Amino acid sequence: MSSVPAPALSPPASQKAGVLLFLCGLMTFAIFDASSKHLLETYPAPFLNIMRYATVALLAVAMLVRHGGPRLRDAPHKGLLIWRGVALGTVGTCFMTALIWMPLAEATAIYFTSPLIVVVLSPWFLQEKVGLAKWLAVFAGFGGMLLVVRPGNDLPALGTALMVASAICFSIFQLLTRKLAGKVPGHIQYSYTAFVCVVITGLPAPFFLPDPWPDLADFLFILSLGVCNGAGHLLLIAAFQRVAASTLAPLNYCQLLMAVGFSTFLFNQPPDALAMTGIALITAAGVFLALPRGNKPPA
Repeated sequence: MSSVPAPALSPPASQKAGVLLFLCGLMTFAIFDASSKHLLETYPAPFLNIMRYATVALLAVAMLVRHGGPRLRDAPHKGLLIWRGVALGTVGTCFMTALIWMPLAEATAIYFTSPLIVVVLSPWFLQEKVGLAKWLAVFAGFGGMLLVVRPGNDLPALGTALMVASAICFSIFQLLTRKLAGKVPGHIQYSYTAFVCVVITGLPAPFFLPDPWPDLADFLFILSLGVCNGAGHLLLIAAFQRVAASTLAPLNYCQLLMAVGFSTFLFNQPPDALAMTGIALITAAGVFLALPRGNKPPA
C-alpha cells in the first residue's frame, strides 16, 4: 500500500532476508484470501471488509504516531492520494464479494492480470513507451485469462465480472502509486489509503450485519486476519528496503501458486487442465514483464 525508495546495494545476507520477508508477505496475503473465502460461508463480505480495513487503519494510526503525529492535511497531491485509496477500496470490495462464488485459484488468476493491464494503461497514465515484446506478453497473458474464464468452465458471470473489475482497479492503484513515488512519504500514502478504504467499506457494512454475530473465537480470528493483511504490507515494505523491486517482482506469482494449492487442497476446487494452462500463461507473461532488462531500451 505504500511506495518505498529503491534500496542501496545490499550485502547478500540482507538480500536473502529481503527475499524471505517478501515471500512471507505473499504467504500472509494467500492465507488472508483463503481464510476470507472460508469465513464468507458464514459472514457477509461487507462485514469482513470493514473489519479488515478498520484493523489496517489502526496500524496506520500507529505509523503516523511513530512519525511524529498526523500531517495528512499538509500532504501534497491529496487528489491522487484519495483516488489511490478509492481504487484499493474498490479492489477489496470486489475481490471479497467475488470470493463468495469464485474458486480461489481462478479468482486469483484473474486478479493477477493487473500487471498486464498496467502495461496497457501506462502509455496514457505515465506516457511510457511499450515495445512489441511487452505487447506480445500482454496478449499471451490475456489469452491465458480467456482460458480461465472460457465458456464451459462454469465460472459465475457476476463473480468473474467483479474479479475483472478488481484487477482493473488494482492496476489503477499501481499506476497512481508510481505517480506518487518519491513525491509523498510512504506512511502518508499508507494512511490515506487505509482511511479511505475504511470509509468505502464502512458505507455498506451497516446493511450487511452478520446473523448470527461471530462468537469470541471467530471474532478474534477475523481481527487476526486484518492484522495479517496489514502485516503483509509491512513485510513487503521491509523487503523493498533490502532488495530492488526488479528482483522481487517476479516472485509475486508465488502467491498465485499458493492460491492454486489452497483452492485444490482446502476447498476441493482444483483448476482443470485448460484453466491451469491459462494460469501458466498469465504467470509466464507477468514474470516476463517483471524481469529486469538491464540497460536495454524499453521492449
